[in-house]
Amino acid sequence: MKFAVDKEVILNGLRIVERATVAKGLQPVLANILIESVSNDTLKLSATSFDLTVVTNINCQVEKEGKITLPAKRLSDIISRLGNAPVNFEINDNNIAIITSGKSKFDIIGISASEFPPIEDEITDGESIEIEMKPFITCAKMTNFAAAGYETNNLLSGVICSINDKILEMASTDGNRLARAKEFVKNEENKDFSMIVPSKVLSEFIRMTSYVEDENVVISKEKSKIIFQTGSTKLISRLMEGQYPKYNQLIPTSFAKQALVNREKLISALEIVSTMINEKTSIVKFEFSDGVLKLNADTPDAGASEDKIEISYSGEDMLIAFNYRYLLDFLKIAEVEEVLIQMNTNLSAAVIRPKSEEDYLYLIMPVQIRV
Repeated sequence: MKFAVDKEVILNGLRIVERATVAKGLQPVLANILIESVSNDTLKLSATSFDLTVVTNINCQVEKEGKITLPAKRLSDIISRLGNAPVNFEINDNNIAIITSGKSKFDIIGISASEFPPIEDEITDGESIEIEMKPFITCAKMTNFAAAGYETNNLLSGVICSINDKILEMASTDGNRLARAKEFVKNEENKDFSMIVPSKVLSEFIRMTSYVEDENVVISKEKSKIIFQTGSTKLISRLMEGQYPKYNQLIPTSFAKQALVNREKLISALEIVSTMINEKTSIVKFEFSDGVLKLNADTPDAGASEDKIEISYSGEDMLIAFNYRYLLDFLKIAEVEEVLIQMNTNLSAAVIRPKSEEDYLYLIMPVQIRV
């Protein structure tokens, strides 16, 4: 096998696929990227952990066809350090890749492509939908963070996505909080489409799209498999199966108390008081009153902290406590100037949303304050 490729082209391709590799697995080949020639001007790069597979095609000049697997991290480290000269690869019969660029030369020991697991990157008996990338990524970023973090088949570790008519809706919950986002999409064929995607897979897709320029994504599914395709790149994963909780029923429809708060000032105040947080509980107390929000935290054997910010508030005075990390998760991705905090009692769910925005909301359960 022999080919030449621009440095930035192959580096971009490696960055797309390398996160699907397994650094310390039972099969050493899973730490490698499969590189195979598709035509005289195209290479296919593939990586898999079985749970997640990523495939992308890149442009190159193939002089001799073939395929090989090379260690992802070492290959990426080498390519990233090279100058801007074209990168030349030549693979010998001993599965050693000789890489040259300018005056630099490297020999990398690979593993035969025959040991790489077969990849099924097509769906023949399922359904698919094509929508715009931007609203999909927006909804994904606004919801993915609230899914449960444990690696099980529990549906709460996934994000539910549904497309009805021209509305894309995504939601996630870990039992203590809930994030929901809605966006308009063209959906020219007026298809209904729903799926539950593992949150870690969605995180990888969000990251991957920073390296592609396509405006649309084609989502295909069958049985327990899903494929996201953007141009020449595919992400393949398992699809979670089951009945997701009816999350919209958890969202209050009216509120007795409401505060309008500057988002950046609230972030700053939370970060200030968190210096004295009890790491076992992560609790910050919020005291809402007319025009002022006082935040305080304390650790019995260390001390206490307090900060105040100006707010616009309606309703009776309120003392309520939250896990401050949950609040920061939402506030740091909500790119707005002000947020509304809507409440009823200090034991019932509170809702935080961007000002004058009904399509994005974050529901959070308070923590009971022990007097």
